Amino acid sequence: MVTVRVKKLNPSAVLPTSGSACAAGYDLYACLEAPVVVPPHGNTKIGTGLSVEIPDGYFGAVFARSGLAAKHCIRPSNCVGVCDSDYRGEYMVFMHNDSDVPYTVNPGDRIAQLVVMPYLAVNFEETEEELSQTGRGSAGFGSTGR
Repeated sequence: MVTVRVKKLNPSAVLPTSGSACAAGYDLYACLEAPVVVPPHGNTKIGTGLSVEIPDGYFGAVFARSGLAAKHCIRPSNCVGVCDSDYRGEYMVFMHNDSDVPYTVNPGDRIAQLVVMPYLAVNFEETEEELSQTGRGSAGFGSTGR
């Protein structure tokens, strides 16, 4: 198990929680003084009141909560947020409302989920040579069927 240090920037902030023993995502909570409305087809920034120290070699991926997305059409604006291990500011979630009705986020609501994931550090090397051949080649969107 990897230890991730978290600092409350606001005393009312809630540490990320897991919904079950095998859940990959940890719920992030809205740290608000009062309810905030996400307008139809609009975006609203919601703070978590937390700063997170993700270990080197990992990043924090902020995903939608499936219940919010399925029942209320609410999701992170950028679909998946990427929080680098050297970021120490407040974790913010820009919420987008894909519906035609306003959605109210209340203090303490679960707004997204954080998954801590490893990544590979890579070195991109330019080449003048042809890249290796594959069965797919350069065929793009929809080329592999349904």
